[in-house]
Amino acid sequence: MDALWRRFSLCLLAVVVLLNLPVIASAALVEGRDWKALSATTPSSEGDEIEVLEFFSYGCPHCGDINPLIKQWTETLPSDVRFERVPVTFGRAAWESLARLYFALDFAGELERLDQAVFEAVINQRTNLYTEKTVLNWIAKQDVERETFAKFYNSFAVEAALAKANTLAARFRVDSVPMIIVDGRYVVLGEGAKTKADLLKIADALIEKARAARQD
Repeated sequence: MDALWRRFSLCLLAVVVLLNLPVIASAALVEGRDWKALSATTPSSEGDEIEVLEFFSYGCPHCGDINPLIKQWTETLPSDVRFERVPVTFGRAAWESLARLYFALDFAGELERLDQAVFEAVINQRTNLYTEKTVLNWIAKQDVERETFAKFYNSFAVEAALAKANTLAARFRVDSVPMIIVDGRYVVLGEGAKTKADLLKIADALIEKARAARQD
């Protein structure tokens, strides 16, 4: 019983330590290392919402690595923060297919279930998801009705979402992924970050900084 209690106490202590780890304050950020300001402030959200955009691609291994962390992180965001993922194409036909797949999964209600599976397929399994045919072949193996998904894949809604994503990427001059932009004002650089989780701590601090800037 004493050994069990000691083990429980040690586990409890570990939890307390994790919960009390210091977060990065906006004042502690170093411009040019942790973040940079955009040349023109262009938040695309209206009202009091602070918009956080993550530009990514299923073809990017780093995006795949950080994706599970981002999913957990978004569940902790304050109510005045709106998070949106934006797939990029960089003008590549292959990456346009991946971006189209992302939106089609979203509209089909399958994104939550298959999002990480797409990263796994493209990056780790080297699956060709760069054409409509190969996408539909893969989706059929994921217990999704092929013909129904094809309608989403080629829908006007997906075309519109893809056009909006390309416009946002051009507006913010996105040249690499993953890229996190806060409130149309700040870009997470994280050049001194030791882990991918550190990038999200910087994003948290930039959200705080954006909130303060809106009050000035």
